[in-house]
Order: sequence, then structure tokens, then C-alpha cells
Amino acid sequence: MINKTDVLIIGSGVAGLFAALHLPSDKQITIITKNSIEESDSFLAQGGICVLRSEDDYDSYYEDTMRAGHHENRKESVDIMIKTSRHIIDELIDCGVEFESENGEYLYTREGGHSKHRIMFHKDITGKEITSKVLRVVQSKKNIQIIENTTMIDVIMRDGTCYGAVIRDKDDHVQNIFADYTVMASGGIGGLYKHSTNFRQLTGDAIAIALKNGIKLENINYIQIHPTTLYSEKPGRRFLISESVRGEGAILLNKDGERFVDELLPRDLLTQKVYEQMEKDGLPYVRLSMAGIDEQEIKGHFPNIYEKCLEEGYDVTKDPIPVVPAQHYFMGGIWVDSDSKTSVDRLYAIGETSCNGVHGANRLASNSLLESLVFAERAANKITETYTEVSEDAPEVDLTAYGDKKKLEKEYKDMILQEIERINSHDE
Repeated sequence: MINKTDVLIIGSGVAGLFAALHLPSDKQITIITKNSIEESDSFLAQGGICVLRSEDDYDSYYEDTMRAGHHENRKESVDIMIKTSRHIIDELIDCGVEFESENGEYLYTREGGHSKHRIMFHKDITGKEITSKVLRVVQSKKNIQIIENTTMIDVIMRDGTCYGAVIRDKDDHVQNIFADYTVMASGGIGGLYKHSTNFRQLTGDAIAIALKNGIKLENINYIQIHPTTLYSEKPGRRFLISESVRGEGAILLNKDGERFVDELLPRDLLTQKVYEQMEKDGLPYVRLSMAGIDEQEIKGHFPNIYEKCLEEGYDVTKDPIPVVPAQHYFMGGIWVDSDSKTSVDRLYAIGETSCNGVHGANRLASNSLLESLVFAERAANKITETYTEVSEDAPEVDLTAYGDKKKLEKEYKDMILQEIERINSHDE
């Protein structure tokens, strides 16, 4: 394990990987990830990635994003994301990402909250396709090192400047990694919830560390519930039934087999309707029917969903499946400016860990991958433009203070949940 690097990136999701690709090749980049490299939520994204198809779509795309976010979005960030979207898609294609096409033309789907078809996709595993191809390019770079099963447990700070992070490795050893710049890309907070589509290890470590160190946060009580995950009584992560299934014609049914809602409402509004119907029906789920989608379309566009449901005993080409809302996405996070810089010098935050204001109070479907990539690149570009080495000695850290792993994990979890509860109580 090293103890000094030029740029330290916490997290190996698509944001962290994309940022690494855009940093100077003469700098040593170290990526640490809490579990194995493929256990990031970026690999789980099903539906797709939004793109501005033409200038004529700008106003519509902008308004769809703002409306979904209840107009609490940061307008500058939304504008940056939309205008950069085609550039990002071109870069992904250069990385080898294969989006669905027909007769040489890309195909576009539509999801809840969108007024037009503007979502590019790869079957129903778009996140895996994008992240794995970006990862492959990252792994080819000699200046980028990835260290698995390593957790950030604190940042090293003095006088408003970050000097790196305190980490715990796979053997439970605690040490420092000093860096000229540190980038937090450690994902959301789904691991704090009983029912979530997130990997269980995503417990909001960066949010707790920000609270502990006085790093500015924004809207950490803005937590999105996805309206359709496969109902199960088994413990563990919930399996997402992509929004694009409803975009292609799937409908939601009550216990009597009757449609009860517009399936393309924004996620928060649809979730509310599903909860209301569950209460009326006296059941812990509603049903989703794909009868309106051609069988070959289901098997071709949604093979992952088809196979997973078969494993659970449901043939979606024949019968409706039980679905239930579950925690899905974290709109709040560490406050950042339009270049992803935090309130602390030499510290950046990107991806779901950060809050640049794009999503407002509720994320529009398939904006997550795009937002992560756009602002990861901006972080890397800003670091590159302003790069200077740390000129003074880093502060000393008492590593013995982090010895009790379980105690620290509980402390961080309680810290986040109590702060969210405090904010919600104040808002009420």
C-alpha cells in the first residue's frame, strides 16, 4: 500500500473512473474502492443515459429535468449537463461503448418524466456496458492504480485544505494516503436502508466524514424512492425493474387486475400512487404487467430483467410480477460548485456522493449516469488547469483513534440518519 499519490480518488464507479481518465497522464492516480471493483451501483444502472438529440430538444429536456426536480434544481448545472451530453456520448463511444442501433441509426427510449424519447441504452444493462468499457480503458493506463477492499474512514485536513485520506485496508490496517488532490466518488447511502436497490456497502461514508469535518453539504434529506423493484421477502439488495419497461408499455395493476395510474409520472409522484394503492389493496406490493410489450422485445431489450424474474419464478411474458418501491438514489450530498470543487481546498466530489444541484428534489430518470460523467470530467479538467503540488507538510494524524471498526461504522451511520431526521423535523 502506498502512502503518497498525486490524485487520490475514493470510489471506482463510473464517476471515479471517468475522472481518472481525464487527469494528466504524468500524474500518479490512485483509486481505492470499498469492495471489489465491479461492486459499484454504476454497474447496476439498467435504463440508459440521456442525451440532447438536437438543439430543438433543449427546452423540453431542460423543463423535464426541472419539473421532475420540483424546480429546486441549480439552473447552471442543468444547462451544463444538457449541453455537454452529446460530447459525453461521443467519448463513451470512443471507449467502446455499444448503444442499441438499427440500420445504422441509434435507438432512443423514453422513461417516466420525459416528454420525448431521448435515452440511449444497451439492452437493460446500460450501466454495466458503460462502466465496464470505461474500466477497461482505465486499466490500460500505467499511471492509474486501483486498490480494492479499501475504505476511506476520514480525510486529512488542516485550515480548510485537504491533504488526503485515512484508509482501512482489507487486512484491517489503518494508514494515511497523502495526495495533492482528493476526489470523493464513493456513491450513495442505500446501505443504510432495509429496502434499497444499492449495494449494501454504500453507507454514505463521505457524508459522515463531511459532517465530522465541517465540509459543506446540501439537501441530504432528498432521497429518491424508485417505484418499481421486484418484491421479495429475502434479505439484501432489491432488484430494479427499469423505468424503461414502463416507457415501452408495461402497466401497473391493482389486486383486481385493473390499471390504476399513469406509469410515466415522475418517480416521486408514481411512488406515492403505488403506496396508496398498496394500502387500498391491503398488500405489500402491486403488479406490473408487460403484456403490452412484444415477447421478442422483452427478451431482446430486457434480457437481464427477463432472466432475473425467471430465477424468482416469474415469466414476465406470461404473468404480471409483484413490484414495490425501494430506496434508490441520493439527490443530496457534498456541496460542490460547477467544477465539482467542495468547500475545502484540494477536495472534489463527484457522482452520487456530490450535490451539484442538477437533480433538485427528485432525479429525472436516466440523468444519473450523464450527470456523473459530465461533472467527473469537469473535476478532472479543473484539477488539471490549476494543478500545484502541496508545498507544506501534511498534518499528523492519530491513527489509533480509528481502531474500532464496528464502532466507527455505527457512529457514521447514526450521524447521517440523525442529521437527515433533524433536517426533516426542521422542514416540517
